[in-house]
Amino acid sequence: MSDDEQTPSTTGGPAGGPKGGTPAGPRPEEIRFFGTTWVDHSGGYTLRRVGLAAGSLAAAAAACLVLRFAYQGLQIADVGGIVNMLVVLMFAVCSPIAFRKTWEGFGRRPADPAREESLRSLKAIGFIGSLLAYGVRCFVEAPGEGLRRAEYDTARAQYEKRRGSRTGNPAARKKPKRK
Repeated sequence: MSDDEQTPSTTGGPAGGPKGGTPAGPRPEEIRFFGTTWVDHSGGYTLRRVGLAAGSLAAAAAACLVLRFAYQGLQIADVGGIVNMLVVLMFAVCSPIAFRKTWEGFGRRPADPAREESLRSLKAIGFIGSLLAYGVRCFVEAPGEGLRRAEYDTARAQYEKRRGSRTGNPAARKKPKRK
């Protein structure tokens, strides 16, 4: 984009004007699987939420089944009690942490992105917790909807405030008297 154009997330087109019938002002941020339907809950929003909740919980159940088979494979291989205990402990610790971090991610932006990046492997190990958090959150709202709605409403209010303060003809205003 050129320097005189603003980013697509803040305006409808070049110089803030509408582009192809889209309203001027900030645009809502898209949410995976929902797009921008979370703004007005249109386009099968409720059906998607129910489907994603069921799919996420089914994936978590299937993952538990796969982990059980993996544990049985460790027992058959007779790798030892310490390895079995470490595997169980690893998933028992990482899943709740992944659940909590995933759940917190739906409500606020990360304060330290580098720390979130370092927790990526922990979340991968505790993927069942992340799947459960996503599934449970789908029962409440689209995951991340509350955060994005608050940001969008704030951006709309700031846009309207800026737009309202610029209305009128500046040449028609009274000029202050000089002394």
